[in-house]
Amino acid sequence: MNVVGHSPPPFFKRGPAPLAQLAFFSTLSVLCLVADLRFHTLEWLRLGVATAALPLQKLAYLPVETGDDFSKYLTRLSVLQEENDELHRRQLSTAAQILRQQHLEDENKRLRALLDMKERQPVSGQVAEILYAARDPFARRVIIDRGMQSNIEPGQVVIDDIGVIGQVTRAFPLTAEVTLLTDKNQAIPVQVQRNGLRAVLAGAGAGTLELRFLASNAEVQQGDILVTSGLDGVYLPGLPVAKVAKVDRNNDFAFARIICEPIAGIEKHGDVLVLAPRTGLPPQPEDPEQVSDKPGKGRRVKKMSR
Repeated sequence: MNVVGHSPPPFFKRGPAPLAQLAFFSTLSVLCLVADLRFHTLEWLRLGVATAALPLQKLAYLPVETGDDFSKYLTRLSVLQEENDELHRRQLSTAAQILRQQHLEDENKRLRALLDMKERQPVSGQVAEILYAARDPFARRVIIDRGMQSNIEPGQVVIDDIGVIGQVTRAFPLTAEVTLLTDKNQAIPVQVQRNGLRAVLAGAGAGTLELRFLASNAEVQQGDILVTSGLDGVYLPGLPVAKVAKVDRNNDFAFARIICEPIAGIEKHGDVLVLAPRTGLPPQPEDPEQVSDKPGKGRRVKKMSR
């Protein structure tokens, strides 16, 4: 019923048809996509929304991040506790050797003094960290965080807590390149710890090494430990290098094929020790055929003709 000067509101207020609304908003969406793709008109709006929503995102992610940090803290705490227990057990197991080491060193010095022998060179070095591996996929090299500013020079020996890792082959101002023992261009003079047999150990790639130029009847057995002989004047004698893994003796060949595995964690550890260069080496003997007539040097040696 109509009141004078006033009409009742409609029961349903109807606008445009649903099909017309769908067509309008679809066209508007396509236009916005094309305009943003070609002219980047909505970039400022996107940046503004992202900036405004960043605090909300951080706030929403805060419980998850806190839970992850707490879980990592507990994991690290458990790992550190296990490492501490392992180090404590290792220290107790080697306590007797540590207590006797100083006594043996003092006794060795006294015996060398009695025999008028030169004292062994003390071992010194500096700790370095492996940054990354070299980019060459066919070479086994790593980069350490010590360089010429730390008095690192090519030729210095690199070891870990188990044995020899490799050798510094190139030094840069802030870093240095270390060639690992498993590199195919690397060789090191060694001797069998069991019987003192000397040989040359070369890298064979794929994490293995090979004893070369040993006769088929050479006294080398599976499980033998190889240590540095020190004959090259670079490596200190007695450093553990590798363990014999396989001995292949074939009578058809003059040399045996002996495969070895490195003792040190060449592909594992991140911290290494760079040993100082060897000093005080005895002078190399001169060739008698090249000695000239000099005062105090004796007479010139002449070649014998047949």
